[in-house]
Amino acid sequence: MLKVHHLNSSRSQRILWLLEELGLDYEIVTYQRDAKTSFAPPELKAIHPLGKAPVLEDGGRVIAESGAIIDYVVRHHGHGRLVPAPASAEYDTYVQWLHYAEGTAMVPLILSVYMGRLGEAGAPLRPRISSEVMNHLGYISGALGGRDYLVGDTFSAADIQMSFVLEAARSGGALKPFANLEAYLQRLHARPAYQRAIERGGPFELGGVVKR
Repeated sequence: MLKVHHLNSSRSQRILWLLEELGLDYEIVTYQRDAKTSFAPPELKAIHPLGKAPVLEDGGRVIAESGAIIDYVVRHHGHGRLVPAPASAEYDTYVQWLHYAEGTAMVPLILSVYMGRLGEAGAPLRPRISSEVMNHLGYISGALGGRDYLVGDTFSAADIQMSFVLEAARSGGALKPFANLEAYLQRLHARPAYQRAIERGGPFELGGVVKR
């Protein structure tokens, strides 16, 4: 059985959602963030040297990184679901979003979090980082347009991967100028599999935005 090492209020919520969408059996090993630092507990380092979540175990294999886990699960257990046909142009778009989410889009959002923790010391960085956040959200908004989903107007694992980017942006109020991204995120959260993942994974909170 698949085993997900899941940290509360983290990227690992996406992996639970993916498994629910595919209707797969899985076990959750849950870890709680430190109440003062919000860091993951040291026990996660026994699973992977970086001590981060999510981590997936499957028949002796240990896979880290959300995008890699999503790719692995879809290839080995998806039976063609939640991914475009590999020979199609949509597949190339799908792969782009799968890597863009963490490789590029999350960078200014994470920097924004750290900037906020610096207080006045981070003020000189604020205009540049805020500009980059808006630049990326504008790009995603334009790519989505008036469609329901990012790839061929069909729900895919790329939407699951991109969800955390928009959740992080919304937690800081950055989604307000982008009505189509707000509506897109609401569509994703309305999916029954997403709701089941929240029930299994526990409350999901980013910057005061809580899902139960």
